[in-house]
Amino acid sequence: MAYGSLMVFTGNANPKLAADVVKRLGMSIGSATVGRFSDGEVNVEILDNVRGKDVFVLQPTCVPTNDNLMELMIMVDALKRSSAGRITAAIPYFGYARQDRRPRSARVPITAKVVANMLQAVGVQRVLTVDLHADQIQGFFDIPVDNIYATPLLLDALRKNEQAENLLVVSPDVGGVVRARAVAKQLETDLAIIDKRRPKANVSEVMNIIGDVEGRTCVIVDDIVDTAGTLCKAAQALKEQGAARVVSYITHAVLSGAAVSRIADSELDQLVVTDTIPLRDDARATGKIKQVSIGSLMADTMLRISNEESVSSLFMDE
Repeated sequence: MAYGSLMVFTGNANPKLAADVVKRLGMSIGSATVGRFSDGEVNVEILDNVRGKDVFVLQPTCVPTNDNLMELMIMVDALKRSSAGRITAAIPYFGYARQDRRPRSARVPITAKVVANMLQAVGVQRVLTVDLHADQIQGFFDIPVDNIYATPLLLDALRKNEQAENLLVVSPDVGGVVRARAVAKQLETDLAIIDKRRPKANVSEVMNIIGDVEGRTCVIVDDIVDTAGTLCKAAQALKEQGAARVVSYITHAVLSGAAVSRIADSELDQLVVTDTIPLRDDARATGKIKQVSIGSLMADTMLRISNEESVSSLFMDE
C-alpha cells in the first residue's frame, strides 16, 4: 500500500531530539497541541492535515514514564481518528522493557508485553526503537518492529576519544557478553567480563574480573545506565586490578536517583551516552558525562521505512 508524504509529530518527552530529526529530514515538526487539563489528564489536538500520510510519533517513554506513554497513546488515537495512512511509534527508549519474563515463576507482570498490547490496541501499525533491552521483546508485537542499534555512533565517538591500540572491552555482567563481544570484534581488541556474585543474603556483592586489565583503557558497554551502582562498582574493581582508564559507552541514560552524583564521585573517567533520553541538568553540569546524538540515525531510518527500503542494511557490518 502506498502512503502519503512523511510527517513527524512529538510529545513532551524529548522535543530536542525530535527537532534534530526533522531538521535532518528537511521538514518541520507536525503541528499539535499536547498539554494537560487542569486535573492532569492529557489533552491532544492534531493541527495539521494527516489524511493518508505516513506519520511517525517520536516519543521515548522515559521519566515521567507513565505521562510520556499516555501522551504517545493518545496522540496515536488522535492521528488514527484523523485518517492517517500509517502510524509508526518511534520510541527511542522503550520503557517497561526490563520486565520481559517471569523469573522462576515469580508472581510478577511482563510489562513489556503489556505495553506492546496497549500500543497495538490504540492503533500503532509499526514500531521503531533503539537498543531494546531484550531483542525477544520484538516478538511481543504482532506488527513490524525495527530495533536499530546505537553501536555505530558510540564506536565513532569511542574512536575519536580513545587510543585504539590500548583498548579492552568489558562486559559489566555475564548477560551483556554478546553485546560486548560484538563491540570487541568491531574494535579488533580483547574482551573481559565482570562476574558479579553475592556469597549469601545481605552480604556485599563481589566482582570477579575475567581477563587481564593491567594498564589497559577499559571500555564498559551496556544498553542502560540507571542508578549507576553496578557501573561505579565495576569501575572501582577495574582500577583496583590495574586499569589505566575506565570509560563507559551506554545507549540509554536513565540516570535515576543519585546516579549522577554517584558517577561524579566514582573511579569512572568518562560516561558517553546517546540522546534517546534527555539529560538532566545535573548530568549536563558534570564533566564526566558526554552525549552523542542519534538524530541522524533516527532520520535515516524513518526515511528508509517511509520509502519501503531496507533498514537492516544499515547494520549489516555489526
